[in-house]
Amino acid sequence: MRPITRRLATLCAPAVATAMFLPAVHAASPASAPAKRPNILLIVADDLGYTDLGSFGAEIATPNLDKLADTGVKMTSFYASPFCSPTRAMLMSGSDNHLVGFGDMAELMLPEQRGKPGYEGYLNDRVVPMAQVLKDAGYRTVMAGKWHLGVAEEVSPATRGFEQSYALVHGGSSHWGDQFGIVALDPDKPPKAIYRENGKSIDLPRDGFYSSEAFAGKLIEYLKSGESSGKPFFGYLAFTAPHWPLHAPDADIAKYEGRYKEGYDKLRKERLERMKKLGIIPADTPVYEGHAYWPKWESLSKAEQEAEARRMTVYSAMVDNMDRNIGRVLDYLKAKGELDNTFIFFMSDNGADGNSVYDVGRTREWIHKDMDNSTANTGKPGSFIEYGPGWAQVGSTPFRMYKSFVYEGGISVPAIAWGPGIKGGAIKREFAHVTDVAPTIYELAGAKHPGTEYQGKEVLPLRGKSMLPYLQGKAQKVRGEADAVGWELGGRKALRKGDWKIVYANKPWGKDGWELYNIALDRAESRDLASENPQKLGEMIVAWKQYVAETGTLEIDGLAYRPGYSNAGKYYDDLKIEAAMQPRAKK
Repeated sequence: MRPITRRLATLCAPAVATAMFLPAVHAASPASAPAKRPNILLIVADDLGYTDLGSFGAEIATPNLDKLADTGVKMTSFYASPFCSPTRAMLMSGSDNHLVGFGDMAELMLPEQRGKPGYEGYLNDRVVPMAQVLKDAGYRTVMAGKWHLGVAEEVSPATRGFEQSYALVHGGSSHWGDQFGIVALDPDKPPKAIYRENGKSIDLPRDGFYSSEAFAGKLIEYLKSGESSGKPFFGYLAFTAPHWPLHAPDADIAKYEGRYKEGYDKLRKERLERMKKLGIIPADTPVYEGHAYWPKWESLSKAEQEAEARRMTVYSAMVDNMDRNIGRVLDYLKAKGELDNTFIFFMSDNGADGNSVYDVGRTREWIHKDMDNSTANTGKPGSFIEYGPGWAQVGSTPFRMYKSFVYEGGISVPAIAWGPGIKGGAIKREFAHVTDVAPTIYELAGAKHPGTEYQGKEVLPLRGKSMLPYLQGKAQKVRGEADAVGWELGGRKALRKGDWKIVYANKPWGKDGWELYNIALDRAESRDLASENPQKLGEMIVAWKQYVAETGTLEIDGLAYRPGYSNAGKYYDDLKIEAAMQPRAKK
């Protein structure tokens, strides 16, 4: 086969601190696909918004991901779930979250949900996970980062097909070595995050630990340890960045000092213009500018604006740092001559997060008692700061709402595919879904999912469809117009069929009834067509009922109104308190 000759442009030195792989990365083409089976590198960011990469419109420096996007495929209509663990469950299974154990977030399930089929709170035994399928097909399987698919050792990555794993098993934690968890049930007992290496509980090094650096370093360590096997690898790199609490090294924070002092609206306009120039959205795209429930930037006090600007500064530093650590992994693959034979898929697990964990358990009491959330200490060890709805809505530009909602802002996520057989430089605009990743990888790897039986047990078949023909330019779409995809989490619901979408959200966020949108014309979901087109609404509701029957989704009256995380309304009350805080003397 002829050699790959097209190379990425050299990056300017200031943009890349440690990732120097890019000048020699090759852009693959169908004619240059290698004969041997490709390596697979699956990268997931945590709560990264749709516009938070440079290649999708951000001002944040993400040169490594941008080059993958520019020489691979940018997917502008890729969908996840509105929450992290259900997305990861679908990613690892190729099936619907209501079938595989995460009909709701394990942390938020009600008694009438917990333990029901599909609501086990861990990746259930009806699933043959991606790592197991690839391991059976002769791949060595390694992961580092966030698992969130079961806490106990018997449901850890080590039992689900990963030969080596270094995993935060919870949904989030401090990014430093203090190993603080994120939900406190007792304000006098700081929560501790559980990390497992190869299934066994471990303690983090107190000094020198930062999550993105540790996860990338551990994945490289695992890849090095298997170099002599001769097997292709499946590497799963699951960052906890930029999930709150907002933490970043000082040097990364310094790069963005002063950048966000002008607030939400100005940044949204800047990103919107970049998105149009990049071809991410059409020039006439309507834009959702935030819910009336949240205060506008100009209504905040100067101290509150300074606190908010600092939060976005740290958030950007986290994204920047994550990108640089992705560069470390790519640099290693280039040095080993494996990069050109590696299929890379990058995605975020849901939309940007404008919610608050303070309302869960007694977390607010613990944070206010133990943490220094002064503006000066934001991002440093000993702080616990959330992102907030203002910046999250900017991260969702031009879409409506953010994480925990099934409007576009909660489920539309940035996605990039790069590697052998993929023609570089394309923007793919057709609908694709997180359940499609597993069948795509299996087709690329020459692996076969067992179907409905595995080792004498009945298992779930794949619900997703391979995107490979679509990514390679051999098919126009992943799904036909008649195919329907549904979402439900915490009582909020949606279904997409062709260009049409129905959405249910509780008040004040929605109308407490079905809304109907033509997504091809109105991705900002600004014009509800339910009353104008009752026939289409009825057709979509019939498809919804079929989805519920197929997946065993539990529809519980009033579920969307439950108190806690996804209905948090006190963010700005806490901001006022924290903006007035003075730095605490170190003990």
